[in-house]
Amino acid sequence: MAQKCRNIDAINLKSYNLSESDKIIVMYSKESGLIRGVAKGCKKPKSKLGARMDLLVANSLMISNGRNLNTICEARSINTFRKTREDMDKLMYSSYISEVTAAFGVENDPCSNEVYDVLYKALDRISNAENKVEVLVAVLKFQLKFMQITGFGIEFESCLCCQKPLKKEDIYFSANRGGVICQDCLSDTIVSTKLHYKIRDFLVELLNSDFEEHLQYERKATEKVCLVCFDMLKKYVQLHCAKQIKSVNFLETVCN
Repeated sequence: MAQKCRNIDAINLKSYNLSESDKIIVMYSKESGLIRGVAKGCKKPKSKLGARMDLLVANSLMISNGRNLNTICEARSINTFRKTREDMDKLMYSSYISEVTAAFGVENDPCSNEVYDVLYKALDRISNAENKVEVLVAVLKFQLKFMQITGFGIEFESCLCCQKPLKKEDIYFSANRGGVICQDCLSDTIVSTKLHYKIRDFLVELLNSDFEEHLQYERKATEKVCLVCFDMLKKYVQLHCAKQIKSVNFLETVCN
């Protein structure tokens, strides 16, 4: 009986050596969420799969469904995010968001189209960024949007304890609670970080804008502000992730 084939769009996240010439590629697909496939012969110099199986490449694939593992039959590159490989910051932050996607990703994800879209746009924006601030803004948008899609959206508008709308009052961010808390509700049992209302407004703007948009707070953002926000959000992401995000340690020593 002939094996059933299907066409999918997928981004390479991780790979494992299977043999001298074969690899297992872990991908996030637009149609089915997290998938794994064998790329037979991809390590051979004349392989048609070759560079298309490199990490951080988006491909249009023909996949043959197997009992235990899929087989990648054909691959056509959609985007290699070429400029990412020319810059250490771009490469490391792209690796970070890919690792986050792999850590949270599941097979047959009902939100696969949304997750793929956010990951693809973030990788593309990072690749084409003109400076580190633009790289960081893309990563911040990914963190905020990805967590919202996966059910861990952050509450920025109202106090999680008393539901009081917060404008310019003293605001505190609690990663454990998943959002902001007013000073009146703060207690010793709540681990929190003081959050200036302009930083809160900056994050809200990023959450609600697309990757191609450059709005007020984004245009005024500095590298220092973006790094503070990234640090806060990466701790939030890690708190809700069952796996250790290993690229974070390298980012702290190389990119910051």
